[in-house]
Amino acid sequence: QVQLVESGGGLAQAGGSLRLSCAASGSIFRFSDMGYYRQAPGKQRELVARIFRGGSTVYADSVKGRFTISRDNAKNTAYLRMNSLKPEDTAVYYCSLDLGARTYWGQGTQVTVSS
Repeated sequence: QVQLVESGGGLAQAGGSLRLSCAASGSIFRFSDMGYYRQAPGKQRELVARIFRGGSTVYADSVKGRFTISRDNAKNTAYLRMNSLKPEDTAVYYCSLDLGARTYWGQGTQVTVSS
C-alpha cells in the first residue's frame, strides 16, 4: 500500500510563493508518474501539473510560468513550487502517484491566497 503525505500548504498573499511537498512511502516512487491537482469550492478537481518518471512535465495553462513541479527520487518526494500566486489559486491541492493502472492520492493540503 502506497501512502502519500503532503505538506507545505497555508496562507499567502497575492504575488507570494509557497512550496508543496509530497512524500511517498515504499520503493516504487522512481517508477511512478507524479501529479498535483486542485479543487476549489464548488468546482471539479483539475490538473495543475504532472511530472513523469523520465522527468518530463506538463502544466495547466493557468499555472504555466508560475508553478514548477519537480521530484527527488532519492527522497521519494515530489514538489510543487508556486510563485506569483493569485487569489484564484485558492484550493485544496492533492498530490497523486500513478503506477500502472493504479492512482494513489495524498490527503490534500489547503492553499489560500489573499488579495
